[in-house]
Amino acid sequence: MGEGALGQIQSQIIWNRLLAVVEEQAQILVRTAFSTTVREAGDLSAGVFDTRGRMLAQAVTGTPGHVNAMAASVGFFLEKFPVHSLHPGDVLLTNDPWFGTGHLNDFTVVTPVFLDTKAVALFASTSHIADVGGLGFGPDGRQVFEEGLNIPMSYLFKSGELNQTLLDIIRVNVRDPRSAEGDLYSLAACNEAGASSLVATMREFGMTELDSAGRMIVDNSREAMLEEIRKLPFGSWRNFMTIDGYDEPVDLVCEVTISDSGIDLDFSGTSPVCGHGINVPLTYTQAYASFGVRCVVGNDVPNNAGSLDVVRVTAPEGCILNAPRPAAVSARHVIGQMLPDVVLGCLEEPLDGCVPAEGASCLFGPVFLGGRGMIPGSESKPFVINAFYAGGAGGRPGKDGLDCTAFPSGVRSTPVEITESTAPLIIWRKEYRPDSGGRGESRGGVGQIMEFAHAKGEAFAVSKMFDRVKHPPRGRAGGEAGQAARVYTSEGAPLRGLGREIIPAGQSMILETAGGGGRGKPENRDKEKKEQDLLSGLVSAAGAPTNSDGDP
Repeated sequence: MGEGALGQIQSQIIWNRLLAVVEEQAQILVRTAFSTTVREAGDLSAGVFDTRGRMLAQAVTGTPGHVNAMAASVGFFLEKFPVHSLHPGDVLLTNDPWFGTGHLNDFTVVTPVFLDTKAVALFASTSHIADVGGLGFGPDGRQVFEEGLNIPMSYLFKSGELNQTLLDIIRVNVRDPRSAEGDLYSLAACNEAGASSLVATMREFGMTELDSAGRMIVDNSREAMLEEIRKLPFGSWRNFMTIDGYDEPVDLVCEVTISDSGIDLDFSGTSPVCGHGINVPLTYTQAYASFGVRCVVGNDVPNNAGSLDVVRVTAPEGCILNAPRPAAVSARHVIGQMLPDVVLGCLEEPLDGCVPAEGASCLFGPVFLGGRGMIPGSESKPFVINAFYAGGAGGRPGKDGLDCTAFPSGVRSTPVEITESTAPLIIWRKEYRPDSGGRGESRGGVGQIMEFAHAKGEAFAVSKMFDRVKHPPRGRAGGEAGQAARVYTSEGAPLRGLGREIIPAGQSMILETAGGGGRGKPENRDKEKKEQDLLSGLVSAAGAPTNSDGDP
């Protein structure tokens, strides 16, 4: 075997090691995080970058919005802090929405890795911190200044010394300083663990730098992705989606162009910036739009700078998907997580129908608040907790949609026990929502019904970030739409999908998440699947599709 072949084998081993290292990095973040959104739901990202700021490998644990946006953010860090200016013990930090992952609640931490005295790589990680001050996590802000504390790219540690002034500023501006401080240490710790493992790997293989292996990884991934793209028909396809928005509906318009050089996604025609906090910085738009492509094109190709380079995403400045500073962006996921479905709609024809129907898409992430300072007249201990829940995913070619599953974010639902043990809340119901999945040859995934109340019967507030209340997920290829989401009090009073409202004392909030759209004509559904739907209780007799003879 020649030297070239041996070199390729070694490079493959190093690539596998990198994947193991970043997964270890992510798991340490999960185990040490203070926020339930990270610890229980996995709202995070972790990855390793070369000295040019190109992402080489990402952890499987994490969300596409975090991972793919973080892929761009490290480059922004290096523009301000060039590699040659960094030293061992340096740790960098920001939560700037336009240089990070799209809103103030996400903190990105970047740590340079040194082999002896030479910088050889960077580790980056991102996690969602429950509270950053201001109005709190929600869509009610008018400008980013109202949404919390904005930390520019700064040193968290400089040559091993903690930036105590920065930490003091953060602590005094948030409602839960203990958790915020703990999460920052957690981010720094997971990067440090990744750096230690990488240095050990490099010493084991006698490596003096990582950039050569990085070039191989990036170049091979780019070529592999282009090879998959070139199997598709070339041309342009257009799709649009109308969703609820805050005060008025939002139109998301996309044109996908497939060519020899890659895939271009153009969101021209999309609605303009909104006056509330559902606007999306471009990095987050790029993250979720490219993920929509990666779900169905080249999904076996590693996700790194090489494979992402050939999926190019643009949106006109001033539209809701490229919101300029100082637009309010706290709930940017409400819009951003819809983008894979928009992109998949464009790819329906060139991929010959091998895409799912629309799903609930956006997380149903209520923020519950109560106690002194939160509720007028309350003298109880204040609390803030952010929980995540999901609706149904769209019906797939040959398979039903996933029930109560967060696609595209991949975030896990917050366990009932965790919510009830960390806040004075009680969840009276958590059950499937029958008939909510759209009928079709492949049924849409069903949503869920949940009922939340204060454990002591007090009033509490909820900041709601729900879409699909007025515009349910659409079916494809003759499939029917899923049921729209609903949110209301136990007295039957309807609540808005977006914004903060108070649930009166003695009452509860009921959330019914949306079901996914169906795919294919309902009359073509397999008889055994229809029977199983009825037996499982996911479909009632009244909601079951019938055949041409009228039988369920």
